[in-house]
Amino acid sequence: MQPRNMSMSGVVDLAAVKAAGEAKAKAEQARAEAARQGGAAAGGAPGGAVPPSALVIDVDEAGFESDVLQLSNEVPVVLDFWAEWCEPCKQLSPLLERLTVEANGRLVLAKIDVDANQMLMQQFGIQGIPAVFAVVAGQVLPLFQGVAPEQQIRETLAQLVQVAEERFGLIGLPVDPAAEGAAPVERAPEPAGPYDALLEAAVVALDAGDLGGAVQAYKNVLADDPANTEAKLGLAQAELLSRVQHLNPQTVRAEAAANPKDPAAQMAAADLDLAGGHVGDAFGRLVETVRVTFGDERDSVRVRLLELFEVIGADDPRVTAARTALARVLF
Repeated sequence: MQPRNMSMSGVVDLAAVKAAGEAKAKAEQARAEAARQGGAAAGGAPGGAVPPSALVIDVDEAGFESDVLQLSNEVPVVLDFWAEWCEPCKQLSPLLERLTVEANGRLVLAKIDVDANQMLMQQFGIQGIPAVFAVVAGQVLPLFQGVAPEQQIRETLAQLVQVAEERFGLIGLPVDPAAEGAAPVERAPEPAGPYDALLEAAVVALDAGDLGGAVQAYKNVLADDPANTEAKLGLAQAELLSRVQHLNPQTVRAEAAANPKDPAAQMAAADLDLAGGHVGDAFGRLVETVRVTFGDERDSVRVRLLELFEVIGADDPRVTAARTALARVLF
């Protein structure tokens, strides 16, 4: 398979990528306007901008609907299932709290003590803690279980914010860092940009089959601007091409047919599906593999599926449908 064919197949529509970036910019403008005019406080109570301390809340079963489900129509709510006796939780929870404050109103963290909220733990099908989910516009998304590296968590939360802004138009909560008793908000540095030349060089390299050059160009952009939508989607496409360029389609598909529960075989076949433009087949294959696998194998397939979501773009309805299907099999 020639890499150039992949770039011409329509798997990643660069116009759509640019449109996604424009949508994010519009959401940011709306959020800034809400901050100037004063928005709703966390939990729906009026009162203008909220202090950073209001972005981390304790939630129980009685308040779950108002504190999480209703609030998720304004801002993505991250659920941190923890317990006092859980040592990994003591590592993860402070990190989630810090990253939530750094997000400056684009996220709210809801902490749920599983010992005091057994029903919620059962409803989410949690087998071990820490476990982290998100609720966006009333929809539940599994994020990860256990303690993950900080960079991985940052990337996961950045993707969550992107989905909320571009797909659901959620602009988050206006935050007043000067509120009484509030801790100072650590603001992310402005992106170095502009990146037009690097992004154009990456597209040229991609079309020419220079996958290494394309990957490096996109990574150069993301090193300065980790949330750059066009670079994230382009990198996902280039990495997909790198994985499939030396595969033998007949061999890969034969192995996948013979080993329906083999994660490696199914992931390779899903890569080929997506590279050929068969988006629904790729997503469906990995959702089914998640359903029939467990533990680390299941998590590796889930992560690959999230990577393939990046190739298509968070605002694509096929991604939305696959996220819902993934949540269903994980529960």
